[in-house]
Amino acid sequence: MSTPLAQAETSAPKSSARAKVQAFGGFLTNMVLPNIGAFIAWGIVTALFIPTGWIPNEYMAELVGPTIDYLLPLLLAYTGGRMVGGQRGAVMGSIGAMGLIIGADIPMFLGAMIIGPLGGLLIKKFDSLIEHKIPAGFEMIINNFSIGILGFFLMLLSYTVIGPVIEAANGGVTVAIEALVATGFLPLLSLINEPAKVLFLNNVIDQGIYYPLGLQESVNAGKSIYFTVASNPGPGLGLLLAYTFFGNKIARRTAPGAIVIHFFGGIHELYFPYVLMKPLTILGVIAGGMSGIATFQLFDAGLVAGPSPGSIFAYLALTPRGSFIGIIAGVLVATIVSFIVTSIILKLDRRSDQDDDALNESIEKSKSMKAEGKQAFASEEAAPAKEVSKISFACDAGAGSSALGATTFRKKLSKQNIDGIEVKHYRIEDVPTDSDIIVVHKNLVDRTEMSFKDHEIIAIDNYIGDPKLEDLLDRLKKTNEAS
Repeated sequence: MSTPLAQAETSAPKSSARAKVQAFGGFLTNMVLPNIGAFIAWGIVTALFIPTGWIPNEYMAELVGPTIDYLLPLLLAYTGGRMVGGQRGAVMGSIGAMGLIIGADIPMFLGAMIIGPLGGLLIKKFDSLIEHKIPAGFEMIINNFSIGILGFFLMLLSYTVIGPVIEAANGGVTVAIEALVATGFLPLLSLINEPAKVLFLNNVIDQGIYYPLGLQESVNAGKSIYFTVASNPGPGLGLLLAYTFFGNKIARRTAPGAIVIHFFGGIHELYFPYVLMKPLTILGVIAGGMSGIATFQLFDAGLVAGPSPGSIFAYLALTPRGSFIGIIAGVLVATIVSFIVTSIILKLDRRSDQDDDALNESIEKSKSMKAEGKQAFASEEAAPAKEVSKISFACDAGAGSSALGATTFRKKLSKQNIDGIEVKHYRIEDVPTDSDIIVVHKNLVDRTEMSFKDHEIIAIDNYIGDPKLEDLLDRLKKTNEAS
């Protein structure tokens, strides 16, 4: 059963559209995320052995080209195909990707992220058409030859048509962004990046555009600024520092913990609720993002691969020789600018104390209403509450804020000696259908309801210390004591 907040948000067409874009971004993320280790391995090889690397080695540097041209696109296509069509889809996606790779003069990351799911969809549709129609004893030959024949045509299509179209489109995007670089307007990308991040759309931009462009540039230059334009942890750090010193009471209590997880753990979702609490603070992170990019440009700094997660440790690990000063300066400047702008906004907002009081009153009122509801429930001698055995925390990629929320809530259950409840984290579309409760950020409710309309969905503002999570804990504690 959905929450009233979920029902309210689903009535808005804009929210529904945003949920679809979020789902698309989540799909891209889950194509890239399982293969991040391979990207980092390639980045280390590049940072060490190319002519401008730490220990130039012509023999070892021969690994760079084939890895970025063949291994990485094939992994993306394989994963994308598997997500749509299982193992057979993975094989089809890989076959199609070979046509792209051989027919292109650039690393086909974008193409692989298209052809992989397309191959998976193709074989999935074919299998559904012939389901229950295969004569006994012919299953293996039909299964094998169907992939062989369909894969043959997909390879030809990708080699002659899809590849050239994607290469031309990629060239257009590259020219447009390179024009921004040449004119010095690259910092303007923060006007798109930062609002998109707060709306959980960052994966669409990062994995769909910046990472492919960055990897292409890294082949020749050994580094790329594109890896930094949306992943800089500085703007979020500055915002959280401002809330630590000038936010309301609740923000001052929670922001320091969010700083550690955001800056060192790389989970940027932790600062999104603070922006949503006071939307005007988006100007602070935009200013921080723009100043960070400008600083990276000034020092000609870049990373050798995409930092995932966007932690300062990942930044430093993927910084090539000669870029350390520029990378550190870019993060530091972004932090300072974001802190100053956000602090001014918070100081000028005279409603801070009122908001704090209102929030505290809201929490108390919520608890009071909850207690009244329990009393009414008891007086009516209603049936006992439904036993909860599985709680699923979900987020965009299933590996960041949801993991943090699940771990924290699991520890709270343990402290209360509440056993028998499974608490795990997932990508929204991968949440088990037998989940009793699904916990998501309120901006992801629409997307969650697309797949889990009949489940109980708890929409939260923050994965740490959210009042609704405390209410859920009280509810489970009460049920546990009654049993």
